[in-house]
Amino acid sequence: MSSRRSSGTSSRITDDQIIELVSKLQQHIPELRNRRSKKASASKVLHETCSYVRNLHKEVDDLSDRLSQLLSTVDDDSPQASIIRSLINQ
Repeated sequence: MSSRRSSGTSSRITDDQIIELVSKLQQHIPELRNRRSKKASASKVLHETCSYVRNLHKEVDDLSDRLSQLLSTVDDDSPQASIIRSLINQ
């Protein structure tokens, strides 16, 4: 098992702690949460987590691009521009 060092002290993460953390992570990944079988391998959970995070990043980038395009077509003094600004600042 690997150990982690923090502030000069050494602490070990137990197998039980890893199992618990992977289980908690599994609960937050839609692809895994919606499966009929309750247990997935740690490898599968980590793989699906990476895919999920990559998809979220892509979604954020796409939404950011769409917002930039929208803002470039709206007059700065228009009611639409003030609505968009208020939404962004929330």
